[in-house]
Amino acid sequence: MKNKRSSPFGGGGGLYIHIPFCKQACHYCDFHFSTSLGKKEAMLSAIGKELELRKFEFKDAIVETIYFGGGTPSVLDTSEINKLIETVYGNFKVIENPEITLEANPDDLTSEKLQQLHASDINRLSIGVQSFFEDDLKLMNRAHSSTQAHQSLKAATTLFDNISIDLIYGMPNMTKELWLQNIETALSFNIPHISSYALTVEPKTALASFIKKGQLAPLDEELAQEHFFILKERLEKEGFIGYEVSNFGKPNYFSKNNTAYWLGKKYLGIGPSAHSYNGENRSWNIANNPKYIQAIEKGELPAEVEKLTIVDRYNEYVMTGLRTIWGVSLNRVASEFGEEYYEYLVQQSKKHIDEGLLVVTQNVLLVTPKGNFLADGIASDLFRIT
Repeated sequence: MKNKRSSPFGGGGGLYIHIPFCKQACHYCDFHFSTSLGKKEAMLSAIGKELELRKFEFKDAIVETIYFGGGTPSVLDTSEINKLIETVYGNFKVIENPEITLEANPDDLTSEKLQQLHASDINRLSIGVQSFFEDDLKLMNRAHSSTQAHQSLKAATTLFDNISIDLIYGMPNMTKELWLQNIETALSFNIPHISSYALTVEPKTALASFIKKGQLAPLDEELAQEHFFILKERLEKEGFIGYEVSNFGKPNYFSKNNTAYWLGKKYLGIGPSAHSYNGENRSWNIANNPKYIQAIEKGELPAEVEKLTIVDRYNEYVMTGLRTIWGVSLNRVASEFGEEYYEYLVQQSKKHIDEGLLVVTQNVLLVTPKGNFLADGIASDLFRIT
């Protein structure tokens, strides 16, 4: 890419760029997006200007990853994506070979679009397959078909080496046999990374409404847990490492963007609703497209900022650490948060250790395979309130 520069600064972090557009609303999704592309040009101009306005926040750091999320970033023309990447390079110090990820839907990944993306600086695709079964896709109101999922992966794997796909488990009427078929289909494409999430019912979504009205049965958490263990066992057999509860990668194919987040590195979120973190503060942009555009056009940053307390930082570390293979370092808790927090964590962990859900290895607290699916619940029990 143009203007690649090295940096004398030791700090590194990531850029997340939120593209708030989708062709249609998935029934389970509560992310911020619009199905109208009428303000696309103004939005992209505002995102570019926000990058310029906030470059000072990274003046002592170097960008290691660039992640286009959403929404559905693949609805953009490749020229529009390239322009945003150029804006990043024009305002930030960037490492020589950054991981640049584009979230994409199968229906956007035509052969022509893939050729264009391959010629760009995008070097990692995260493809939102969710399921290879037509009934599941219709239930979720996905914009793509099962055929498009197969076709996009077949074409993408001829051009890109670093590909991740999303799969959702715990779907209504999805038997363990059908879920295994989904996994086998994904493996048939030799994808090196799979992100997989349990279907959850978020308030104010169509899925929540369907269940409330009795049009869909409530989700079966026990079945979702069985799906998770089937996934974990099958992928590990193929050489994948479950480096985070929802993420499985072959060696050298872990998401650098996500790994940085779990390890507490700073990141800058650009675009409406995007979140940022610098180790001391967390901030988030307004989740309203017109108000976001108006503020940025006036040179204002439409964000709220929260100063993180020591309790916030401790809870965040426990939550993210327990979800990963790196765990929670008891030494770090003692040195960074103090003896009181160390003693509290050791005491709170005892019952989970006795139940075989947690284990301490080389002074690092880790979830066991038995506790893996329950990581978030276990973490919440280790939180400090005050």
